[in-house]
Amino acid sequence: MVAKLTKPEREALVDLLPQWTVVSDRDTITRDFVFPDFVEAFGFMSKVALLAERVDHHPEWSNVYNRVRIQLSTHEVGGLTMRDVKLAQMIDAIQN
Repeated sequence: MVAKLTKPEREALVDLLPQWTVVSDRDTITRDFVFPDFVEAFGFMSKVALLAERVDHHPEWSNVYNRVRIQLSTHEVGGLTMRDVKLAQMIDAIQN
């Protein structure tokens, strides 16, 4: 069983995931990505989809042309967990 992040773990998110934003009213983290065009955005989504499937933790996301918004939360506990942090770090590694 995974546990929700503790208060100190939440406070550390600013340093661990500087490009992600905590959405407190939904208990998620979110990040917007912008690409040169739709093909680049879709290619990124394909990479993230394969990664998410491998770790069995799937994002909530949307795509409009060259923009991708990803939100992460662990639905079975109703909030943020270390699974979300780890997936966000993996996504950052793909993008950076």
